[in-house]
Amino acid sequence: MNISVLIKRYPVLTYYTLAFTISWGGDLIVFGPSGIPGTTNQIKILFPIALMILLAGPILAGIVSTGLVHGKTGFRELLTKLSKWRVGAHWFAVALLFTPLLVTVILLVLSIFSPEFLPDIFTTDDKASLLLTGIMVGLMGGFLEEIGWTGFAIPELRRRCGVFATGLIVGLLWGVWHFLVTFWASGDSSGALSLPLLLPPLFFYLAVLPVFRVFMVWVYDHTNSLLIAMFMHASLIASTLYVLKPQATDEALIIYYLILSAVLGIFVAIVTVGKARKLSPQPIGLKDEGTK
Repeated sequence: MNISVLIKRYPVLTYYTLAFTISWGGDLIVFGPSGIPGTTNQIKILFPIALMILLAGPILAGIVSTGLVHGKTGFRELLTKLSKWRVGAHWFAVALLFTPLLVTVILLVLSIFSPEFLPDIFTTDDKASLLLTGIMVGLMGGFLEEIGWTGFAIPELRRRCGVFATGLIVGLLWGVWHFLVTFWASGDSSGALSLPLLLPPLFFYLAVLPVFRVFMVWVYDHTNSLLIAMFMHASLIASTLYVLKPQATDEALIIYYLILSAVLGIFVAIVTVGKARKLSPQPIGLKDEGTK
């Protein structure tokens, strides 16, 4: 069996092999196996480079996998989904406003018990800079990552799996994909591993992201719009990691992430309960129309 046949038989495996190889392989070249974890000074200097290499993985793997598996037809389909914006104003509202509103409510309730849960936007003196940074980083991550996650991996998995299974698979791998850079960036001034720096983001990646991805897949099934997925991703990053990030650290931050994950899980259960047909696999074929 030649390589071309294997790639087309296992498209999802092909995609993730490429994505992790590009992201993790490139980052290992930058900071090297012996530089893990990094020192505070190394992290400050190299983090922007490591981040851009990390983000290159999903988009490059998505483009290459689309070409290898589906050829020109796949690229046309990808562009169609990327340019699809006529999906109804309510879906744009869901993509852009759901996460900020949910996070704000949770943090304001938690701030009743401790002011450390107040969002940064409430306490900073430079609100404009915080907003601009969050929006820019969010949009960059949403565009570069979703070309791969939603542009290729999700449609391929939806041919065989339901919404819930697809969301969990992609969400868990999405979380694991962050691990190497997170572990490297969790070093102290001497390069020793700092658990307070490592554990909170791991809870975010492995508890919040999988549940949120199930919600993203559900929305994608209703819109078939890659653009909406990018906006949802951007809104999540901008709100949780920048604009509405609380002052809480260590155990308090972990508790917040667990609560956020639980509330998201309840919401996902509500919007999907009684809709078994939404969770059934779609017919096998290149065209992924989604459920309307």
